[in-house]
Amino acid sequence: MPIIKSAKKRVKQTKNRTIRNFIQRRRLHDVQKEFYAFIKDKDAKGAEKLLPDVFKVIDTCAKKNIIHENRAARLKSKANRNLVSLNS
Repeated sequence: MPIIKSAKKRVKQTKNRTIRNFIQRRRLHDVQKEFYAFIKDKDAKGAEKLLPDVFKVIDTCAKKNIIHENRAARLKSKANRNLVSLNS
């Protein structure tokens, strides 16, 4: 355990940030899982309706440095590519 006051504060801050980041990562995982379930079931309408939400969550995670910007771009591209191939 930390002894110095500032170190104790850093432990609390890290704990809170870890929880906050986990919630965001979980949200990202859940929305992607739901989107790809629509893709797997070949439900283009449901996937198309959910795509803006997927993009929003991905962009939010990238903005908050939970995932890297390039990974966010890859995830968005992958989602869009899957939707387009489903519609074709």
